[in-house]
Amino acid sequence: MRSNRMLACILALTGLLLLNGCQSLVTGRSGPEAAAEIDRSVDAALQRLYATTPKARELAKRASGILVFPGVVRAGFIGGAKFGTGALRERGRTSGYYNVVAGSYGLQAGVQSYDYAMFFMTPKALDYLKESQGWEVGSGPTLVVVDSGVANAMTTTTLRSDVYTFISSQKGLMAGLGLQGSKITRFEP
Repeated sequence: MRSNRMLACILALTGLLLLNGCQSLVTGRSGPEAAAEIDRSVDAALQRLYATTPKARELAKRASGILVFPGVVRAGFIGGAKFGTGALRERGRTSGYYNVVAGSYGLQAGVQSYDYAMFFMTPKALDYLKESQGWEVGSGPTLVVVDSGVANAMTTTTLRSDVYTFISSQKGLMAGLGLQGSKITRFEP
């Protein structure tokens, strides 16, 4: 039993290392071409989010920055991994490119893709992302995952958290319970 756990951890770690080192393989390009492709994907992801969740468009007007990861891929069977490449938008323009990488362990199985958008509501929260050498989600600014119920209840007086996160355009199926940690790191395409 212990050797199975160790094997799953090793497989998950190996998968994470491979995914983290392969950002140019995700787009199939490098340099300015990769950046342009990421920007197009981010534009499309934001349009899909705004079409399904109008409150997100309202929130975007108040946000200091929006970090968008289009087409994040998550897969697992006992051990799992998640990877995505995206861009930070400030005042409508890209100010940096980021990866999100996660490993997990537990009862889980499946493959899923989705768009992931993080709305940084305060300059302090945005500075934390920019200054950290890899932000581990769950440490630092307070984060709220927004579902349709939370979105409908949002008003200017209820916006009190540092970061609001929307998950949209989900495809596939991922089921189970597991321990997971995500890390967001800046990179140059």
